[in-house]
Amino acid sequence: MSNIAHDYIEEYIRSLIPESIGYIKTLEEYAKENNVPIIHPEVAQFLRVLIKSHNVKRILEVGTAIGYSALVMALAAGDGCEVVSIEKNDSMYELATKNIKIMNMEKNIKILKGDALEVLKDIEGEYDLVFLDAAKGHYEKFLPYCLKHLKINGLLICDNVLFRGMIATNKLLIRRKITIVKRMRKYLSNISNMPELETVVLPIGDGIALSCKVKEVL
Repeated sequence: MSNIAHDYIEEYIRSLIPESIGYIKTLEEYAKENNVPIIHPEVAQFLRVLIKSHNVKRILEVGTAIGYSALVMALAAGDGCEVVSIEKNDSMYELATKNIKIMNMEKNIKILKGDALEVLKDIEGEYDLVFLDAAKGHYEKFLPYCLKHLKINGLLICDNVLFRGMIATNKLLIRRKITIVKRMRKYLSNISNMPELETVVLPIGDGIALSCKVKEVL
């Protein structure tokens, strides 16, 4: 559990989500058995709803891990979609590549290996949705590049922004996490007050920030 919502609320919300099937279910089991962090079930469903309701076709993701979220988003976006995902960890990159091939999604999902701050500089084009799910302490650094590639009325979705509740209250703060917490609080304040964005922070999963880009960043 995440400390974001009461356990009974989280359990009930998850009970309403249709159970995954096929290889997506296999990936969920692998992540649980091997302590690999993937998006929470309610976050995956949140992404599906947004992607389908906004007819999202071009997606940029920062943080691939085993490729689970990239696959969830690509399957929701459907035929003709394009997901570009960035991953710097060698083993995760190889595993994600394998998983995407098993799902026959190589035409739709492209993984770029390297540090996101460097890779983002070379990415071209506009995207309907940017999903930020990488090192929490670097969200502020990623932001300018993410917004550069996000189209007007496009969606920026940032995961893990409440970080087990530590962002919202010092009562839960772990001393060794102070730097990350300070950076995330600054980041959330920034995106919540930018005139170029309309932002809401939602207490699902480990905290989601949903922003709509309403005008270009000067």
